[in-house]
Amino acid sequence: MLKKLFQSLFVGMLVLSVFLTGCSAINTGTSNQKATTKDKNKKIVVGFSIGTTKQERWQKEVDMAKKYAADHGFSLLVQSCEEDPNKQIQQVQNMLSQGIDALLISAQDGDSSGVVVKMAHDAGVPVVAYDRLVRNGDLDYYITFDNEKVGELQAKALVEKYPKGNYISILGGPEDNNAHLIKNGQEKVLKPYIDKGDIKIVTQQWSKGWDPTEAMKNTENGLTAANNNVVAVLASNDGTAGGAIQALQAQGLAGTVGVSGQDADIAALQRIVAGTQTSTVYKPTQILNSTAMELVYNLAKGDKKSVENMVSGNIQHGHVGKVDNGTKDVTTFLMDVTTVTKDNIMSTIIKDGFHKMDEVYKDVPKDQRPKQ
Repeated sequence: MLKKLFQSLFVGMLVLSVFLTGCSAINTGTSNQKATTKDKNKKIVVGFSIGTTKQERWQKEVDMAKKYAADHGFSLLVQSCEEDPNKQIQQVQNMLSQGIDALLISAQDGDSSGVVVKMAHDAGVPVVAYDRLVRNGDLDYYITFDNEKVGELQAKALVEKYPKGNYISILGGPEDNNAHLIKNGQEKVLKPYIDKGDIKIVTQQWSKGWDPTEAMKNTENGLTAANNNVVAVLASNDGTAGGAIQALQAQGLAGTVGVSGQDADIAALQRIVAGTQTSTVYKPTQILNSTAMELVYNLAKGDKKSVENMVSGNIQHGHVGKVDNGTKDVTTFLMDVTTVTKDNIMSTIIKDGFHKMDEVYKDVPKDQRPKQ
């Protein structure tokens, strides 16, 4: 009921906007037409709409995108809705009124964000979903990591060390389609162990907005249900892993209970070298970001040949497939991911320059750090 009311209100906003902009509004009906009618002397402008800047990864990715735009001579308009999906739609509407040539969006709410695609297409602007899927709309492209693989790697890292015992499952934000894909990957690995009776999930709960505080409470619930008899916490990202570890520390269990994660946040890597977190999944966001920026820049320029070349599979560190968003099978760029543990931080995170060694090992005396 609330979703229908929200969509009705949005339609009213959209009608009012079109009325106010009058004849100046572009209504081509297709995202390709704008590129062919665009003034060649006008500087390219790309819109980048994100859901939050509260997480470390998003701050870094905005900086990466800005650098790419500066290096390639086009303008980047960035706005964050700070976890308010209604505000995100309003911000995109504002971007379109400023004449952006392409939109890159990380949807705060995948289900309700489909209206953004129609709004952009009515203005002749192509839309690329970034990391989070835009559902229920005629989305042009989607670029993300292989999120089922992320879930598989998280579960594998734990079952290799903890093949038997009670597990707590801490899921991500239910509003994020990636959280569901990660859950699918986790369960694919865990099912044989659960079927044999070797592993038991004592509790499984979602953490709205990937909130570490909610993850901490969910972990506390699991510890209570199992009377602290738990061998591992399957946390769906590094933020929820941090919340879970807080709950474990309160019970004197941090470092003895396995904990997974993803994103390779600096705090998570510091926990891994300290021994309180078992693993994370390294998603090379610099590759995701540069590939996404290359795609939206080509779309904004109307460079169909370069776009077709990327779609044909000519990308590094990933592959191209299809993802059903509820409206269509969207052409999707799926970037590779890697498990990171204490044993391979040097050959992955440090080698790639994702984080500096002094940051990761800041609490480890220099004479006890691995050699570079």
